[in-house]
Amino acid sequence: MRDGGPAAEVPRQHPGHPGDGVVLPGPGAAAAPYGGPPQAAARRAPVGQAPAGRVAAGRVAAGPRGQGGPAGRPGPGPFVPPARGPRRDYVEAFDDPSPDLSGPADPQPPHSPHGTAGEDGAGGAGGAGGAHGEDGPGGGRPARAGSRRRTFTGVAAAAVTTALAIVVAGQVTGTGAAQGDSVAAGGPERSSGEPASRSDGRPTPKSPWAAGQEKPTYAQLMSRPDDLDPDLALSGGFETVPGSDGAPGEGPVKRYRVDVEKGLPLDGALFAEAVHRTLNDDRSWAHDGALAFERVSSGKVNFVITLASPGTTADWCARSGLDTTVDNVSCDSASTERIMINAYRWARGAETYGPDAMFSYRQMLINHEVGHRLGHGHEYCSEDGALAPVMMQQTKFLATDGATCRPNAWPHPES
Repeated sequence: MRDGGPAAEVPRQHPGHPGDGVVLPGPGAAAAPYGGPPQAAARRAPVGQAPAGRVAAGRVAAGPRGQGGPAGRPGPGPFVPPARGPRRDYVEAFDDPSPDLSGPADPQPPHSPHGTAGEDGAGGAGGAGGAHGEDGPGGGRPARAGSRRRTFTGVAAAAVTTALAIVVAGQVTGTGAAQGDSVAAGGPERSSGEPASRSDGRPTPKSPWAAGQEKPTYAQLMSRPDDLDPDLALSGGFETVPGSDGAPGEGPVKRYRVDVEKGLPLDGALFAEAVHRTLNDDRSWAHDGALAFERVSSGKVNFVITLASPGTTADWCARSGLDTTVDNVSCDSASTERIMINAYRWARGAETYGPDAMFSYRQMLINHEVGHRLGHGHEYCSEDGALAPVMMQQTKFLATDGATCRPNAWPHPES
């Protein structure tokens, strides 16, 4: 009817439980002006349901009138039971190729046939007093976006939850397998709360001595020759051997420091120990309490015993007018604080002593050069077969004026 007649009823599946057997008008059925023809209310019927405006054959049932008219005014028409099929919310959600997921997923309660106030404002479904909804002022289309958003939000949440569960399960399984492998391989077990050590997986530093081999004694180390280039010349920089050794004797103390040239492939600590032991031996210059020698690593000293390459030794000896290049020897550079021990001689010894007397030769080097610093000059062999004086140039020779002496490392060998 065009003038004053009620609008035609458009059956719609109620957005509640699927298959509840009741068809209620949608809120968009009152979109046409009062007395005008129905507009925009017809929709594509869900799968298994009769098209809008038609009644499924054999399904007419008695019931209350629908709400095809405006604001609570009933319109004529029978209630038609809905065809069995999926819920409209689910079908519409997947019909729309680009659902709106940007807005909040507000819950949409079922529309009451009596027009109670809901999410679309006072007056209920299709009421003239409806507030602004998803489709603009005054109602028009029912609020489908909320249902679609809820559907897609639920699907997305389920997908994310499933993915997280798979990841967590994989991590737990991988961790368990790794721990099982570690235990099976005999590796140490660590509690989950214990932090990883920075040394995990790093090789344990090996001892310089072979497994089961005892550390060599001082005498053994002093008896071993070392390899060194006789023409080696390093940078001339020095490092002080750290630490100190007190003076054991009762005599006047002579303080000294031990320096080793940087880059020298020799044991500086062994050299420092040899100096201190040799000088404070009763056969040395500390004999009978005459002197006591104290090693320090800083402060004022009486002299600096220096182990240096042949090239650096020659440089420092030349400062005192001495030439050590002819026989690659050592010297007391008297115009400086340094007593220069030639590293080549310390490493290789001399023919006059031979390879079996390396220990004694090193002791002789120390006593001879420190003897110069203490004021003693060169001496010579006075009797054939006698012990050579420690101040004899034993690196070069053992015989003078037809007399040949035996090697000797001490100022007071009789002690």
